Amino acid sequence: MHLTLGIILAIIGSLMLTSVTGVDPNNFKTCEQSSFCRRSRKIQSSGSKYAIIPGTLNTYADSLTADLINKENHHQFTFKLEGLVGSTFRLQIDEKQPLHPRYRVEDALKEQPKTARISVQKETDGEITISTDDHKNKAVIHGDPFRIDFYENDVLVVTANAKNWLYFEHLRQKPADAASADANADGEAGAGNAVADDDQQQAEAPKAPGEAIDDPGAWEENFKSHHDSKPHGPEAVALDFSFPEAEVLFGIPEHADNFVLRSTSGTDPYRLYNLDVFEYVLESKMALYGSVPVLYGHGPRRTAGVYWQNVAETWVDIYTAETNVVSSLVNFVSGSRKSPSPAAHFISESGIVDAFIVLGPKPIDAFKQYAALTGTHPLPQFFSLGYHQSRWNYNDERDVASVSSKFDEYDIPMDTMWLDIEYTDGKRYFTWDKFKFPEPLTMIKNLTDVGRHLVIIIDPHIKRDTGYFFHNDCTERGYYVKTRDGNDYDGWCWPGSSSYPDFFNPVVRDYYAGQYALSKFNTVSENTMIWNDMNEPSVFNGPEVTAPKDLVHYGNWEHRDVHNLYGHMHLMGTFAGLQQRDPNQRPFILTRAHFAGSQRYAAIWTGDNMAEWSHLQHSIKMCLTEAVAGFSFCGADVGGFFGNPESELLERWYQTGAFLPFFRGHAHIDTKRREPWLYSERTRLVIRDALLKRYSYLPLWYTAFYELELKNEPVIRPLLTHYPTDKESFSIDSQLLVQDRLLVRPVMQQGVSKVDVYFPAIDDKKNGDYWYDVDTYQRQERAGYESVPVTEYKIPVWQRGGSILPKKERQRRASTLMLHDPYTLIVCLDRQGKAEGTLYLDDEKSYEYRQGQYIYVNYEFAQNQLTNRFIGKPKYKSDAWIERVVIAGLSTVPQSATITVNGVSQRLEVLQQDHAVIVRKPGIKMDVDFAIKLNY
Repeated sequence: MHLTLGIILAIIGSLMLTSVTGVDPNNFKTCEQSSFCRRSRKIQSSGSKYAIIPGTLNTYADSLTADLINKENHHQFTFKLEGLVGSTFRLQIDEKQPLHPRYRVEDALKEQPKTARISVQKETDGEITISTDDHKNKAVIHGDPFRIDFYENDVLVVTANAKNWLYFEHLRQKPADAASADANADGEAGAGNAVADDDQQQAEAPKAPGEAIDDPGAWEENFKSHHDSKPHGPEAVALDFSFPEAEVLFGIPEHADNFVLRSTSGTDPYRLYNLDVFEYVLESKMALYGSVPVLYGHGPRRTAGVYWQNVAETWVDIYTAETNVVSSLVNFVSGSRKSPSPAAHFISESGIVDAFIVLGPKPIDAFKQYAALTGTHPLPQFFSLGYHQSRWNYNDERDVASVSSKFDEYDIPMDTMWLDIEYTDGKRYFTWDKFKFPEPLTMIKNLTDVGRHLVIIIDPHIKRDTGYFFHNDCTERGYYVKTRDGNDYDGWCWPGSSSYPDFFNPVVRDYYAGQYALSKFNTVSENTMIWNDMNEPSVFNGPEVTAPKDLVHYGNWEHRDVHNLYGHMHLMGTFAGLQQRDPNQRPFILTRAHFAGSQRYAAIWTGDNMAEWSHLQHSIKMCLTEAVAGFSFCGADVGGFFGNPESELLERWYQTGAFLPFFRGHAHIDTKRREPWLYSERTRLVIRDALLKRYSYLPLWYTAFYELELKNEPVIRPLLTHYPTDKESFSIDSQLLVQDRLLVRPVMQQGVSKVDVYFPAIDDKKNGDYWYDVDTYQRQERAGYESVPVTEYKIPVWQRGGSILPKKERQRRASTLMLHDPYTLIVCLDRQGKAEGTLYLDDEKSYEYRQGQYIYVNYEFAQNQLTNRFIGKPKYKSDAWIERVVIAGLSTVPQSATITVNGVSQRLEVLQQDHAVIVRKPGIKMDVDFAIKLNY
């Protein structure tokens, strides 16, 4: 389809209008407008009737299978429950004899999960109990009505189908009158008639009671001017999960909402459908760029979770006891203290039921169990944890060089320059604008010579231009996503008329990956990294600004079956390309679209936010939710993508961004330039101070990311992670933990001179940890809220008593120049006068660490002595050393210290500074055992 000039101008005008007024929610579906969602939701009022067919139950070494029947229409299904290593069960339900195979998600899990042996503990008529080998976890399967109760140490933590909301629309032949009945579905005209697929020319399925679905939109559906042909008809799947031990539910990113999920009773469910939504609405359940269908239920005694592995459009209803007014009144009148368990109802358009139940019992356990399934971000290059400078767009090579040099002129650290779409030759990726960027290799070399990197954008939309090699290759080889008529899909994006590579085809991914080879893309270096944007996929003239659902992918799967995985498959190709380009250099990729498992390939950011205080506040909420869903490497556009931040907002945003894992300033093409030196001297100095603080903590961030890969533990965490019994901490999402070592409460309100900070309790007696202000080392001993004074420079951050963390405090222009700089160890003592912590270091770039080329050390302070213990033999040779040790929490100041190495002792000077003491110049190399004893 070729668009007329009038249509093109209308699209551009609409986009410009939207950029001024913000997103129009009317351009995106509600549940009521999504026929499968409204059908599935109707079950909530009546319940469904599924049962295990007697005599079909089979048990194996690691699993149990049975046949299920829908007692209303008599359609049969297969059911399988597997025990997995790591306190996890996997539940799968599929049709027993479908008209054609239903889509099963591939490539989201990091590997095939390892199964665990199970045994039958108890079996009676209509009920069977199985347990894992250690009898710690068990599942009780009820036959009629079908239900599964999951127990951790004899405590019921999750029930599947507790509310009898299981709903599975089996595939069926299209009724003869369906086309006319649905032609005007939802009251808006559509175009085209559905043509039956070859699969539907097979013999008719047996007719049964309840076969027909009379819901408008079951067989065809219209939204706005777009028509969805639905050749397979209704095929939704849905299942509810209750969490008896939970008080709050959280997870299922990406939404611009609070960390704790709100009840959807009387409102739309949360939607998971990767969409290009700019200037998005806050406090909203609307879909955004990513979809990660993992949800956790947490209470003071237990945490458990469910990963719903489905990549079709998905809606999630949330039910929480405190928002159910009617049930609260009933309980009050009856004298009952028991409230309904918090519950979630997952509703997906197609596919099968494939759910992983993780049993905790602690929050960190549940997070690790989920990460064991889908993976973690591999250790990134050190530079990627520094500061990134971007905008849409830096104009030309001179602009890039000027910005880089200005950071040096004003003595502000910066690691990476970014180029948006305007660097290309007419939006043709893997090319350069020869007028604006005539010597890209020289430009890149000028950056790398001073220790910096370049990141360039490469999006999945391909300009339909016969003079463009990539388009010609994809056309000739059949690499594009197809319409249901077999033609290359032609949509509209930044280049104008565009088509989209079918990354689900491994041959297409290989072709795409090959384009990154320096022999082909020879205008970049091996150090140039990649930004994948617009990969939801974004289609300006498509339904809801994305691809039509009845497009066809490799394997004859409809786009509706795989939509939320498209960006993930794009990432797989990019990651493979960068690894092939330089096999021993860790790739850095930033992506907007993501699904479960995408964290194995890329960092993410929160998308097209706005220069408003409320969007600054949501950067913490959104990244915390992403972190517990596997995406620790998360950040937000500092200053807001849209709009022009005033000075105070920009200052506070830099201070907040300095304590999120991904730290990038970025802005829309229509915004004013906002490099730090373009503001007042005060603002520039405040920003510089925040950046210097970030760079000083880079050893901590790097260690945390290594331990993410090693232990599956998130880098940033909500308070409930380490304070699971403190109910006040459950919903706090204005604060975050960096591992369990730092407590961060950024200033995110305008014009304040103090902020309220919550210091969590460790027990029911409201005892708390010691917390030390990182600037003064003044100690906070009491749990609860404290009003903390702040100046324009102040970032409220505390180090936990009982922890040791590493810093580097010498200023450099870029992190790559810090490799051999000395370390400072910050020791903050707990109530017993003890502390411990880790440090990880390697060459900061290659994969040699996977061959043991690293130093990983645990430091411990006890009885007035600091010692180290290497975790594994240190094989990496570093020129760095320890230049000082800062100790906070000592009751008296020691007179001196003694360091002992290989039996040889030397006296060290000790100074007092603020509320801490400093042991000066231990001078010990990082791979040497030592002990430092304080002398009184």
